Amino acid sequence: MDFDIRAYREALGSFPTGVAVVTAPGAGSHVGITVNSFTSVSLDPPLVLWCMDRKSGRHALFGNAPVFTINILGTEHRAVSARLARPGEHSLDGIALIPTELGPPALADSLAVFECAREQALEAGDHTILLGRV
Repeated sequence: MDFDIRAYREALGSFPTGVAVVTAPGAGSHVGITVNSFTSVSLDPPLVLWCMDRKSGRHALFGNAPVFTINILGTEHRAVSARLARPGEHSLDGIALIPTELGPPALADSLAVFECAREQALEAGDHTILLGRV
């Protein structure tokens, strides 16, 4: 039996997920990316993960970032989510932000924010799994 990649992708897309924006330090300014692959991993130690396509133009920046924040979004954040999901420049200019202890800012009106130090990055297929210690 042949594997139908289109059917696989459509089946995965039928599972509703939350949406988050990850922020990280960039060259000169902080940057963000929209993700739907956020999940908790461990309570002790507190670990979370998110995944990123290795073909993304932002992969090197996020994949090597020593710290990042994960901002959980609500339905009122559609414009920010859409803006940071598109290819191209991902500056946080014009988005209301608040400072964090680790550096990358948090979105001011996020439902929840997780400040993370990079714990580990694992290659898995065409993505990198980024583990963060909260």
